[in-house]
Amino acid sequence: MKKIATALVLSTLLTAGAFAASPADVEKRIRSLYPATTIHAVRAAPVKGFYEVVMGKNVAYTDENGRYMVFGHLFDMQEQVDLTAGVIEEFSKVDVARLPVRDALKKIKGKGERVLYVFSDPDCPYCKKLEGELAKIDNVTIYTFPMPLAALHPDAARKSRLMWCAKDQVKAWDEFMSSGKLPQGSDSCDNPVERNVALAQSLGINGTPTIIFANGKLAPGALPAVEIERRLSEKAATSAVVVTSTEKE
Repeated sequence: MKKIATALVLSTLLTAGAFAASPADVEKRIRSLYPATTIHAVRAAPVKGFYEVVMGKNVAYTDENGRYMVFGHLFDMQEQVDLTAGVIEEFSKVDVARLPVRDALKKIKGKGERVLYVFSDPDCPYCKKLEGELAKIDNVTIYTFPMPLAALHPDAARKSRLMWCAKDQVKAWDEFMSSGKLPQGSDSCDNPVERNVALAQSLGINGTPTIIFANGKLAPGALPAVEIERRLSEKAATSAVVVTSTEKE
């Protein structure tokens, strides 16, 4: 029944596509229909007769009437490209100037001219994998925000606090992520662990590891070093979609 309903919606949208309106007219209509919804953009979709609607953190496709919407990812099968992923990436950019780097572990490699921001859980296996990839990259400053996923790793918050309270925070983090060795001492110092969890939620980050590049683009998962290097080098081009792994609550 669900498949039949989806097919009917798509059929309706395709039929309506023969009488296409301008994106501005469609946006005006959608805003009037759904005044409580945050609409970031409405523009012509890659498929003729469809409109791409960016609302909140979601992307939908609709006809000129805006009554029926299809939520999901649009793929160009010939080019093997996820077109929706690029849109989500574009509208999920973070203003890195507003990130509270005082709440992150700061590691400078080489001259540290390039910058990465990483949200990481010490008990997340993919985060440990990412650390191995980051070790291959030079001339970078890495700000690591400890972000324990309590539902998956009940002890991660305590470990995050222990490493933050260590005399040498970066050394403590590196040693634990590479060998599992925790520093001795107390975890009761003033720490940003809870603030980092709240920050991640406000940015729409719900999995670890997640990298934020200097251009504000988010990249979830343990990206390989070669891909991180490519993205560090790019100026403003849209990144290719790379399938990686993250842990989510």
